[in-house]
Amino acid sequence: MISRQELEGKWDQVKGKLQERWGQLTEDELQRVHGNTTALVGVIEEKTGATRREIETYLSGLLDEGASAVQVAAETVREYGNRAADSAHAGYDQVADSLRTGYEQAESSIRRNPAESVAVAFGAGIITGVVVALALRSR
Repeated sequence: MISRQELEGKWDQVKGKLQERWGQLTEDELQRVHGNTTALVGVIEEKTGATRREIETYLSGLLDEGASAVQVAAETVREYGNRAADSAHAGYDQVADSLRTGYEQAESSIRRNPAESVAVAFGAGIITGVVVALALRSR
């Protein structure tokens, strides 16, 4: 038997499906039994002549259908998250490789031309010092 909580949790969806299946059910009748499984089954039996087992089976199927839709949505979200994580990881790896390559090239250049590298660093330091001094002086 379906629990009252299950039925109340999906009442709007279930109500629409019940009216599709058994068109003779009125909105007032469904509103009166809102969430009460026993009363709902009784009203459907009385109005339609369907058996209790048939009604309960149909209701269980509706609730299972909703649960599987939630599972499909959760799986889709999980897959999307996994793809996003994989993409971010691939981007990180690409940036790390690029930085590593640049570092190795700079290191190789310094080893091949140490005097030139020291001269460039010295010149850059002098230029930076002059620019900072001028900026502080203008204040």
